[in-house]
Amino acid sequence: AVEDPHEESIKVCCRFRPENQLEREHGCRICVECPDDGTSVHLLGSDHTFVFDRVFRWDANQKEVYDYAAKPIITSVLRGFNGTVFAYGQTSSGKTYTMEGPDIEDKLYQGVIPRMVWSIFDGIYHADEHIEFLVKVSIVEIYNDRIRDLLDPKKDNLKVHEDKARGVFIGEVTESYVGCEQEIFDAMRAGHFNRSMAVTNMNEHSSRSHLIFMLTVEQKNLHDRSVKVGKLHLVDLAGSEKVAKTGASGERLDEAKNINRSLSALGNVINALTDKKYTHVPYRDSKLTRVLQESLGGNAKTSLIITCSPSNFNEQETLSTLRFGQRAKMIKNVVKVNHERSAEELKLLLEKKDLQLNEISAKCAFFANLLRSQNIPVPEADTHALAGVAAQQSQEHVAELMDQLQDSREQLRLKAEQVSEFNRERDDMRMQLRTAEGDRERLIRELSEAEDERNEKAEEVARLIAENQRLRMELQGCRDGTHR
Repeated sequence: AVEDPHEESIKVCCRFRPENQLEREHGCRICVECPDDGTSVHLLGSDHTFVFDRVFRWDANQKEVYDYAAKPIITSVLRGFNGTVFAYGQTSSGKTYTMEGPDIEDKLYQGVIPRMVWSIFDGIYHADEHIEFLVKVSIVEIYNDRIRDLLDPKKDNLKVHEDKARGVFIGEVTESYVGCEQEIFDAMRAGHFNRSMAVTNMNEHSSRSHLIFMLTVEQKNLHDRSVKVGKLHLVDLAGSEKVAKTGASGERLDEAKNINRSLSALGNVINALTDKKYTHVPYRDSKLTRVLQESLGGNAKTSLIITCSPSNFNEQETLSTLRFGQRAKMIKNVVKVNHERSAEELKLLLEKKDLQLNEISAKCAFFANLLRSQNIPVPEADTHALAGVAAQQSQEHVAELMDQLQDSREQLRLKAEQVSEFNRERDDMRMQLRTAEGDRERLIRELSEAEDERNEKAEEVARLIAENQRLRMELQGCRDGTHR
């Protein structure tokens, strides 16, 4: 059964990393306390205490964080909901470690995104046999407020669009169809290679862009032909910067300003969603907030992981991050399953409505005849009015179903065009492959001929060397005879 739309809060988890080398070299101390309840954090030497859905200490492992903060979102996506997991925190606080891990294929240390891959396909492998799945992957980065396609870097300024059917989406982004875990890992490696990276004093591997990994799971029920579509966004935000600490200058300084501007826009959206004084939510102030529009106050189950340093060296940044998480926890999203009725299902509903209408008309006629047989006047006007209302409601419902049927036909037409385009591309690739095979065979022949020619030349050289040596010996013999 399809669940009705319902309201739920964003889940907010806080994760502290261990002290790093820089903090230890400065002789810093731990400035936070995490009580055993696992949901609160207290800043030592202050009256600041924050409560979240879960607080992970610096000794928490990757699986523990994933199982609580992200896995329930993945499960919901497989049921047809939209889901988002994003990490927020200062530079070098552990966002990329949490979302990706040091190695995407290391089973122990891999982060949320690679673990998600296994969960998605595990859910697909254990689904009912009459459910058919289609999985698509897109990876983009937002760098200096421009959206860049990491699977096709030539697309470096993509636009955000919105329509009734698809909601908010990135236009012309590459969507790579995948059939197994390894194909997603291949896409992730390609995206990682193309991502803008730079060196800052805060973190030598700090990424200078927001990374957004998008995965769409479309499931078709082969019995009733209905379709459910779950969209998953996994977001590794760039670090919130303090220019004095990062040592940024020139181009890096411009990057830092753009990063802080988009994170500020994110904060403004969260403030607008949680403060009744605001009548407008400024989603359009940045590309980041536009892309995350459904995740913040829209139709998505959302989990926010705030990452913090436990050291007093970064105490102000940690306090700022904790306040951000506390504010975000107040956001309410209205979530629903993205259920699309198929053309077959809509026709079946139309037939049921027509049948119900005929049954109601037959009952009305039966009761009218019964009243007349007892010499009781039939309230013709009321009967007509009721019939008219029923007919109008039925017509409106039929019109709505016809609209949906038309939308389904349009989607089928677009998919047919996509299939034709794929077939054309496949034929082109086969032609290119045949041409390449011909070129390869030609090169092999030319190489063989060149090898034969080389051998002939080598034999000729050897013959000339031998002839040269013979002539020298004869010349030497002549000289020896002359001296005698």
